Amino acid sequence: MRIPVYYKTPAEALSVIQSGNRVFIHGSAQTPTFLLNELAKEAHRLKGVELVSITVYGPVEVAKAEYAENFFINSLFVSSSIRSAVNEGRADYVPVFLSDIPNLFTQGLLPIDVAIVQVSEPDAHGYCSLGLSVDIARSAVNTAKYIIAQVNPNVPRTHGDGLIHSSRFHSMVYCNDPLHEGNLKEETADDKRIGEYVASLIEDRSTLQMGIGSIPNAVLKCLFNHRDLGIHTEMCSDGVIDLIERDVINNKYKRIHPNKSVTAFALGTKRLYDYINDNPSFHFLDIDYVNDPHVIRRNHKMIAINSAVEIDVTGQVCSDSIGCYQYSGVGGQMDFMRGAALSEGGKPIIALPSRTAKGVPRIVSMLKPGAGVVSTRAHVHYVITEYGIAYLFGKNLHQRAKALIDIAHPDDRECLDKSCWERFKIFK
Repeated sequence: MRIPVYYKTPAEALSVIQSGNRVFIHGSAQTPTFLLNELAKEAHRLKGVELVSITVYGPVEVAKAEYAENFFINSLFVSSSIRSAVNEGRADYVPVFLSDIPNLFTQGLLPIDVAIVQVSEPDAHGYCSLGLSVDIARSAVNTAKYIIAQVNPNVPRTHGDGLIHSSRFHSMVYCNDPLHEGNLKEETADDKRIGEYVASLIEDRSTLQMGIGSIPNAVLKCLFNHRDLGIHTEMCSDGVIDLIERDVINNKYKRIHPNKSVTAFALGTKRLYDYINDNPSFHFLDIDYVNDPHVIRRNHKMIAINSAVEIDVTGQVCSDSIGCYQYSGVGGQMDFMRGAALSEGGKPIIALPSRTAKGVPRIVSMLKPGAGVVSTRAHVHYVITEYGIAYLFGKNLHQRAKALIDIAHPDDRECLDKSCWERFKIFK
């Protein structure tokens, strides 16, 4: 028998939010769009409310210019929904490793007054699940003074750190909206070639970290002849399902959490969400654990696969901005790059096409002015494009430049050669 639930109207639930409060917003597939839209209706009584989140999906009404005096978005990872607001100065961005964000809450650097989360319906014991996004939401809920739950029957029940008893919520609002889904782009021929190069570095019994996108999907499609792979990643997407069903991913040889796919959040299609629902082989854990390099390194043959906006010829990786234009965030790239480097047999990999879809070079002599360095040249080991693999660890600046020019687009190599001569006074 289910414990009875007494839902409130959005206005009743949101009445706890006052001017000047800091409000945490659940992110990714769990973005509580319904309550965010209802919050916009409360603008007449609110001023200077700070909204803190990582990636949010869907239309964000409160990010519009007309609410600039009412709501200020202080993003920990910029996504398309708020990108314009950040770059127009109506919102801002905090550069921070994902693994460090819980410390901002617990140490009082970003104390949370109110947390708005989207959860599953209570079970027979009164427990709800944070569903597909445990990541930083667990810590936000643990430290918030007030918690508002958007209860949605479409939220999967996930195993791990995401369970919260309904008695901890100050208000519960019912909603029956579909969850946000990630855009799965078709892989290009270049993506497939990059996937093949990456797969060639992955040994059997390796543990994988990868995100969402055409390159991670291309890599996963090249792994069907591998054996006994594991998952320890900040996020997972649809590409893992077929490999799990074929026993390619079985987590048998992981050093920590064997037999479990460990992640902090998931983003993909409804197929993934249905597959994860009440699936005990998935463990959704707090981001300060999942992304801790000292935890990551405990898995042998840890493979971290990340991408970049651009990389210079010394190996500096820009992943969060296009020059001064803030595009995304620091995220967990450095957490996993370092963790994989410290892992026995581990391999930290940056994989990117040699050019953008518009033909802009991605391997450059110098990063654009204002570009943010997410992974330093001291942390980068492998860089892969459709033209091959560059191994940078232990190489000096000239050797790095040569290795990266060799995997740049052929039409960009002469210009890169010239810039390297001007910089290093050494020919290739």
